[in-house]
Amino acid sequence: MKLYYNAASPFSRKVRVFAREAGLHPRVEEVLTAVSRSKVNTEYASINPLVKIPTLITEDGMSIFDSAVICEYLDCLHTGIKLFPPEGTKRWRHLRLQATCDEILDSGNFFRFETVDRPEHRKDWAFALSEKMRGGLDLLEAEVGVLGGGPSIGSISTACTLAWLDFRFGHQDWRVGRPKLAQWYPEFAARPSMQNTPPSSPPKL
Repeated sequence: MKLYYNAASPFSRKVRVFAREAGLHPRVEEVLTAVSRSKVNTEYASINPLVKIPTLITEDGMSIFDSAVICEYLDCLHTGIKLFPPEGTKRWRHLRLQATCDEILDSGNFFRFETVDRPEHRKDWAFALSEKMRGGLDLLEAEVGVLGGGPSIGSISTACTLAWLDFRFGHQDWRVGRPKLAQWYPEFAARPSMQNTPPSSPPKL
């Protein structure tokens, strides 16, 4: 399999951490890929017409995206404990955690675009985005108890989200007012899957 990724992308990192926790990393060739909001990577567009990171090329040549779909696909390939809880309330709570993290990340990316890339940014939209991020983090704080018991799609999503916030918004500490999340995070961040996939500035297109 081949994974097109960007080391600055938390969605890419989620897949990379997931593959390692599932024991599938040796089967996945990682290809560092440049994407841009203002310029289309035409070569990559032939693989993923949405030109978004990450994309997985399966062993039979199928192109799979986005990160949530890739992770669920990978979970079907290994024989160990499934990282997506298979059924019941636990499954839906972990899927909700993943959805919450994805929304925090999407809002954070839009917030950065609006406040960093646009000198005359729309303050009302920036505020709304920051409130969505805050609300999502507060939900994660309330749901910390769901994250115990080994790696899962919920814990992987949460850890990658918090790491990205440190990477991109280090001056706005998400730990303030969230003691349970702050206590949980360091132990998961110390896992080899996280240590081996640190974020870094993206390549230029």
